[in-house]
Amino acid sequence: MRVLVTGGEPLAQPAAFALVSRLLDDGWQVLVETSGHVALDGLDRRAITILDVKAPGSGETHRMEWRNLDLLHASDEVKFVLGGRADYEWSRDLVREKGLAARCVVLFAPVHGVLDPGLLGRWILEDGLEVRLQVQLHKYLWPGVERGV
Repeated sequence: MRVLVTGGEPLAQPAAFALVSRLLDDGWQVLVETSGHVALDGLDRRAITILDVKAPGSGETHRMEWRNLDLLHASDEVKFVLGGRADYEWSRDLVREKGLAARCVVLFAPVHGVLDPGLLGRWILEDGLEVRLQVQLHKYLWPGVERGV
């Protein structure tokens, strides 16, 4: 049994930490998708963390809790959503500087409709990065659904 705790920033709710532990105690596999601005040190480490790192193009980099990168385990994932070449280079350099790809799964995702996934894939291959290319698959399978089309 698996549950994903997500939505906005779930860890901004103090009760989320206890909820995660309770679910784990009850035998659930728990994944926590976090925006990265709340410290993970109070999160039950049996949970799998999916940590968003805000690249400069997002305008949210200043909100990051940078200590979270040091708390990641092999079962965790770190995701970078990239809007262009500058975001890519910044993220590539951070992945290398922190040795993230050797410690956990690293995902690079293009901002849908802004950065071509094929171009991002070429940059990843050219630099030999040990990261996964991730796209928002639902936007390709069901375009327009979010707009009610």
